[in-house]
Amino acid sequence: MNNAHLTAVPHTLKTADRAAHYGHDGAVLWLTGLSASGKSSLSMALEHALTKLGYSCYVLDGDNVRRGLNANLGFSPEHRTENIRRVGEVAALFADAGLICITAFISPYRADRARARQSCLEAFHEIHIAADLATCESRDPKGLYKKARSGELREFTGITAPYEAPEHPELVIDTAGETVAASLEKLVNYVVGKIPFGERTLLETGLP
Repeated sequence: MNNAHLTAVPHTLKTADRAAHYGHDGAVLWLTGLSASGKSSLSMALEHALTKLGYSCYVLDGDNVRRGLNANLGFSPEHRTENIRRVGEVAALFADAGLICITAFISPYRADRARARQSCLEAFHEIHIAADLATCESRDPKGLYKKARSGELREFTGITAPYEAPEHPELVIDTAGETVAASLEKLVNYVVGKIPFGERTLLETGLP
C-alpha cells in the first residue's frame, strides 16, 4: 500500500502525562562499539541499576533482536543498515512511550546512527563503548574474531568490515582501561544527570 494513503492516529496521552506516570522522560541510550567491547554486559548491568533507581527501562541487544525482529537479515552493508533502521524506529517508540530504551548494537556506520538519532530526536544519547580492537580481540568471548581471522566469518566488523567511530558522542566509556563497575558508575551518573528521576539521588537509593 502506498504510504500516501496512511493517516497517523494521534495519541491522547501527552509526553508530559507519560513523564508524570514514570517519573522521568523517555530516552534512547545508544551503546555502540566493536564486538566484545562490553556493550551487552554494560547495557544489562545498566538496566538493572536504573531499575533499582526507579527508572522504567528495557534493553534491545543485537543478538537478541537478530533472533526475532531482524531474523531475516544478514551482515552485508545493506542488511546492517536495515538492521539499525528498524532498531532506531523501535527505540524511538520506546522513548515516545516514556521508557528508557538501552540499545547494544555494533552499529558500525555513522550514517546509520545518524538516522537513528533523527528518528529519536532529542531523546537520543550516543554512547561510545570505546575499547580498542586489540583489547576486544584478546577477549573474544564468542570466538568470533578467531573465526574472522581464519576466514570462516566474512564481513566481520573491525577485521574485514569497517567500524566508523562516533565523532561527537554524548559519552565515551573506555572499557579497555577500567573495570565494568567503573564503567557502569559513569553510565549511571550520566543518566541521572541527564534524565533525572524525581528527587531521588544515588545516596538515597543505596546503590553501591
